[in-house]
Amino acid sequence: VQLQASGGGLVQAGGSLRLSCVASGSTFSTYGMGWFRQAPGKEREFVVAISRSGGGTYYADSVKGRFTISRDNAKNTVYLQMNSLKPEDTAVYYCAAHRSEAVVAFYDYWGQGTQVTVSS
Repeated sequence: VQLQASGGGLVQAGGSLRLSCVASGSTFSTYGMGWFRQAPGKEREFVVAISRSGGGTYYADSVKGRFTISRDNAKNTVYLQMNSLKPEDTAVYYCAAHRSEAVVAFYDYWGQGTQVTVSS
């Protein structure tokens, strides 16, 4: 599966952005999906995951209540709605996919990143 993320940009603190990740090359509904991020000088960290059907999600504590993951299997797309953004959310955001039935698993497939910058 190939993954293409988009939707990043520059936003003021307290603002919102919606990231999208479009999958191609395989049956999207057979993949669990996730978002990760990597800030400058830091390791890549997990943000949120969603199950194949969309019925299960799992959020990192740092984004719980502010970010929402969703998916549209008919459009081969997973979304990340980010509200109440903080400067510490600034990072390159990556979407990823795995073939497990679990919500979270080892991610085998990665898209290119999209930059999110939150100004204070």
